[in-house]
Amino acid sequence: MSLDSTLAAEYPAHIAEVSKRATVALERGGFDHLVIPSGVLRYQVFDDRDYAFAVNPNFKYWVPITNAPSSWIVFTPGSKPKLIFMQPHDYWHSVPQDPSGYWVDQFDIVIIREADEALKHLPSSGKLAILGEENSALGSFVPNNPAPVLDYLDYHRHSKTPYEITMMREATRIGVLGHLAAEKAFREGKSEFAIHLAYQEATQQEPFDLPYMNIIGLNENGAVLHYTNRARTAPPKLLSFLIDAGASFGGYASDITRTYSYVQDEFQAMVDAVDKAELELCAMVVPGVDYKEIHMATHMEMSQILNDFGVITCSPEAALAGRISNAFFPHGIGHPIGLQVHDVAGFHAADTGGRIERPVGQPYLRLTRELMENSVVTIEPGIYFIQMLLDEVRATDATKDVNWDRVAEFMPYGGIRIEDNVVARSSSAPLNLTREEFAKARS
Repeated sequence: MSLDSTLAAEYPAHIAEVSKRATVALERGGFDHLVIPSGVLRYQVFDDRDYAFAVNPNFKYWVPITNAPSSWIVFTPGSKPKLIFMQPHDYWHSVPQDPSGYWVDQFDIVIIREADEALKHLPSSGKLAILGEENSALGSFVPNNPAPVLDYLDYHRHSKTPYEITMMREATRIGVLGHLAAEKAFREGKSEFAIHLAYQEATQQEPFDLPYMNIIGLNENGAVLHYTNRARTAPPKLLSFLIDAGASFGGYASDITRTYSYVQDEFQAMVDAVDKAELELCAMVVPGVDYKEIHMATHMEMSQILNDFGVITCSPEAALAGRISNAFFPHGIGHPIGLQVHDVAGFHAADTGGRIERPVGQPYLRLTRELMENSVVTIEPGIYFIQMLLDEVRATDATKDVNWDRVAEFMPYGGIRIEDNVVARSSSAPLNLTREEFAKARS
């Protein structure tokens, strides 16, 4: 079955589920209508140049439209959803094409030419829940983002419909093409900037299409977690390459990281060890598991690898207790992903709100709740050689548990991160979207 046929078959059930969730959310808050602006263009200060448009995630939850500023979704329980689609008369810019495709039959669609025309198509009575940014206000229609509505919708967005998983699979497929092209450019001795261009060429996505800025680091730059400088010349000696880059499809994101050594050396052996551990951690992605447990298991796994390679001399338990593991693995094991790279409700205790705090001493974990059926999360363990963090360890009693000569050997390589996007399923093993698409691309 083609991608379009699959999406056409899955979308009606998706919009039915989204409508069902919206109905409950409105009942929870005592509202009659759900109104969602797509967002408006923003202009740079003291200039007439606009920033790249970023659509309201709540808007693209309903429709696969990512570039239609000043459009609106209106949902009233028991009625067909309405799309108010802004298609301006404009010869300065590209104008959005008429809505078309597998999804349009599920909506009443009204096309407007001026933003203010939306006013006559928005609800004229009843209590409104308006989800969006303050600058999306139009007349009396001002986003109020009521907590009971957002809490419910955000919490349940954690569980993806089959349609959403198909969208994310396609975003992953596109991202994998970029990763393969980037690895080839690295092997050819290209610069970080040239590798980035190779990625864009393979994915056919502009920077504003990508779900986040590509992280492409050679050698020690792999130790900068969000490195985006992209040097225009390659280093005199290539040692390693870390790429954290995703792709977008219909408003959904993929988020993939790989690390390579330029030759088959000890650093590549450590990369392989992290890769093996990452697959073990991915196997823990099942409904009902506490994501915090995966994070803490990662500290033990990474510490064991550090011990195996002679970087630390203490046990994994001692490395965790002494915060040595935090110096080498200073971020969270991952995050929810979907309409946003770091998707919503990672800390929600329930669909009525509340917060589940991070484990003590783990300030950067982005997800603390139990996984649901069809939760999609990233699993991204890593080992890094970051001077400022290691200096902090050196200044404590824990310095005795670190082999600083081994640290010096690995420091020029920067770091290692391996990241997959994984679906939690109760009926079978976790679905690793990333590994499946790499396997298909290489077959």
